[in-house]
Amino acid sequence: MTILSGVYIFLFYAAMAIFLLGLANRIRIYARTPAPLKIVTTPAPVTQAGVVMRMTREVVLFESLFKSSKWTWIFGWIFHLSLLLAFFRHLRYVISPDFFLWPLVNNLVVQSFGLYAGFGIAIGLAGLFARRILVDRVRYISNPSDYLMLILIFAIAMTGLGMTYVAPTDIVSLKMFILGLFYFDWQPLPDDLMLLAHLTLVLVLMIIFPISKLLHAPGVFFSPTRNQVDNAREKRHLAPWAAKLDATRSGSGSQQNG
Repeated sequence: MTILSGVYIFLFYAAMAIFLLGLANRIRIYARTPAPLKIVTTPAPVTQAGVVMRMTREVVLFESLFKSSKWTWIFGWIFHLSLLLAFFRHLRYVISPDFFLWPLVNNLVVQSFGLYAGFGIAIGLAGLFARRILVDRVRYISNPSDYLMLILIFAIAMTGLGMTYVAPTDIVSLKMFILGLFYFDWQPLPDDLMLLAHLTLVLVLMIIFPISKLLHAPGVFFSPTRNQVDNAREKRHLAPWAAKLDATRSGSGSQQNG
């Protein structure tokens, strides 16, 4: 095994640890953050089933974005749909044919449309990047990290397309390397320049993901403006810490009265 392979093996394990631990910690913070008030965005559902349906529409169709900006919705939806296709297409590099997900990953739709997902990602990112530059109110609130994140993902998409159409790599050796990471049976990594650039950018994305705005992916499920039931008139809303404080006060009052 070459030194280069050893370096990337270490980097993959380190990046995966940072990604998983950082993401788990951020989700823990989201879950423990109290919502002292009913701040659900109206019109809002009045039942829990309605909340589930609303959240589903938000995650799948980007309902609120569609209502606020059609152009942003078009580019955002193209980007996310293409990213999903690319994800499923890439799964064939990390699972074996006897795995139960193999028929889902290796079907004609995923492999055919997923082959062009990189173009969809690039088109969507180009539109979102142009939005940050051309729309005054968006440019005003944009930080350098917002631009750098779009550039990073765009570079990942372009190097991926380069591996497909410009400088193809040894896919079999690459899959053996990836599977070796999971089974701790380490294999040499192809030393193609385009592949190394693609993997390096992916590692950078994994490392910075837990501290970036990409956390809106899990964060949307913890947004009180989306996950609350609009029943403030029917039921008193108390955050867990407020409920404990209320119970403590009630207990103290009962003892004083006694």
